[in-house]
Amino acid sequence: MSPALDTAFIPSRDREEVIRNAVWKSMVAIDIDHGPAAEDIDVRLGLGTVGPLKICSARATAVRMRRTERLAREDEEPAVSLGVQMTGSSMVVQNGRECLLGPGDCVVYESTAPYTLLFDQGVDHRFILFPRAALALPDRLLRDITAVPLGSGNPIARLAFTYFSQLAVSDELHQGAHAETVVEPSVGLLRAVLTSQYGDSGLARGPSETTLSLRITQYIRSHLADPGLSAAQIAAAHGISVRHLYVVLSRSGISLGDWIRTRRLAECRRELAGPNGRLRTIAAIGRSWGFVDATHFSKVFKRAFGISPRTWRDQNHPRSRR
Repeated sequence: MSPALDTAFIPSRDREEVIRNAVWKSMVAIDIDHGPAAEDIDVRLGLGTVGPLKICSARATAVRMRRTERLAREDEEPAVSLGVQMTGSSMVVQNGRECLLGPGDCVVYESTAPYTLLFDQGVDHRFILFPRAALALPDRLLRDITAVPLGSGNPIARLAFTYFSQLAVSDELHQGAHAETVVEPSVGLLRAVLTSQYGDSGLARGPSETTLSLRITQYIRSHLADPGLSAAQIAAAHGISVRHLYVVLSRSGISLGDWIRTRRLAECRRELAGPNGRLRTIAAIGRSWGFVDATHFSKVFKRAFGISPRTWRDQNHPRSRR
């Protein structure tokens, strides 16, 4: 993976902010404390996606990262991070456990609970972020398996290390049909690692059913702009009944209407604050993401974010005074 961010080309005074913004936008909101002074910070990040999976390949000087209780509470879409240690060592702290990683080790940690990542000797690490719903694993299992080293004692984990360390840096697997092809095997492999480590390999069976929620949410994401998106349409696209659709989503803690509305609002919010936020009317932006009624759009936007769409746009694009 070619670097998406290299601090060698960023003025030292801007490095901390640029790194923070890149990580927050591409991966997860997290506080970052760099060890060296700003002029000595050296970071190279490769950032990408494989379907709904988010990927970061990082080499950097010493750093400490903390997911605080506040950031964990604000999580819009729960996720599970897989960390892959390439060289050197690092530590993950979550749920009262400390996990020391060496070369060839993997670890998982959840976005919905506070955690700390320590890279005191520098970073040579790969991060893969999975939607929590895609794994379709019991909460108890994930809580018990976070901050536990997955490595030499688990042959499936050793296989996963090789697989995910390559997936994280392979540009040709991050786009087009190749990306679509590797999503389900990637989810299935991580499920196999976690269930075997937990001692209940039976949970890894039935990959088609367990990844159905992932396929459904991928479909919804790609059709968010369709104002006619409905439960019947989604169910028909996956060859299941509407009742089965709601059952599958319920198992993953998803309320269909709320889930769709939240993501549509997030897209509107992003577009209103983006560089082209004033090129179209607010009503047009709302319509482009499925909100056909401008008044309704304004009400649900303000209810979600505590601010009207017009005020939000004006804050991000203040009109110049003549």
